[in-house]
Amino acid sequence: MKLPRRTFLHLAAGATALPAVSRLAWAQAYPTRPVRIIAPTASGGAPDILARLMGPWLSERLGQQFVVENRPGSGTNIGTEVVVRAPSDGYTLLMVSSANAINATLYDKLSFVFLRDIAPVAGIIRLPLVMVINPSVPAKTVPEFIAYAKASPGKINLGSPGIGTPGHVAGELFKMMASVEMVHVPYRGGGPVMTDLLGGQVQVLFGSTSLTIEQIRAGKLRPLAVTAAIRWEGAAFYCKCAPLTHSNTCYTSSVILGLGVSPMRRRGPPSSSRPNRQPRPYRSSL
Repeated sequence: MKLPRRTFLHLAAGATALPAVSRLAWAQAYPTRPVRIIAPTASGGAPDILARLMGPWLSERLGQQFVVENRPGSGTNIGTEVVVRAPSDGYTLLMVSSANAINATLYDKLSFVFLRDIAPVAGIIRLPLVMVINPSVPAKTVPEFIAYAKASPGKINLGSPGIGTPGHVAGELFKMMASVEMVHVPYRGGGPVMTDLLGGQVQVLFGSTSLTIEQIRAGKLRPLAVTAAIRWEGAAFYCKCAPLTHSNTCYTSSVILGLGVSPMRRRGPPSSSRPNRQPRPYRSSL
């Protein structure tokens, strides 16, 4: 059968528009059931706190529950793998942090390729770290802390939320640049390391502002510096910390947080370096 040219063009236009219409309808319907937000750290860490602040806001805005689920361990790799293995439907979100970028170079054998297997949804916030110590440490400035650490090699424990987390990397960089010896003690998230820092089992932490703010306000921790190039305005109302660049150790470090999701894939094998993704209609809702 030979179709008239005008009829053929109408059919072709309809076929082309159909996927776009279906994606639009899908986006307008999303979400139709509860959505999980995977925080790949223990309770009390920056990803957990941010997820619990965002969950109620998203629930109110989109009319469905956004439930936060903690999956700590392996420097956020366990929680990330949960999202990678989840259906690619937008109902399992990952609270992404700088640790995900760090782990791509720190671990040789991960079961996923982060850039390929997690699609970006939204960038949310970027914050510096705060260098805090237990008040039992006789130091009120970074130079005083360095002098104390050099006089007590190997006797200071550096706590972190886990291997490969921004707090761990910032602490190791501090050790290298200040030429001090400290013992790294990794935990399964910000909450557990904060408990031991308050108890004196570890003496120093490079922690997120969300993790440290209440303890600094209460006088239970002593802030020494923020890992920012300039004085951070957000710290002005709860501590008078100088930028770390004003001390003998000159570097900056920050935590970047956002949302990611397992991408919808086209048919065919994906590249190891570039994702093979379909458009993600739920991004218009989120």
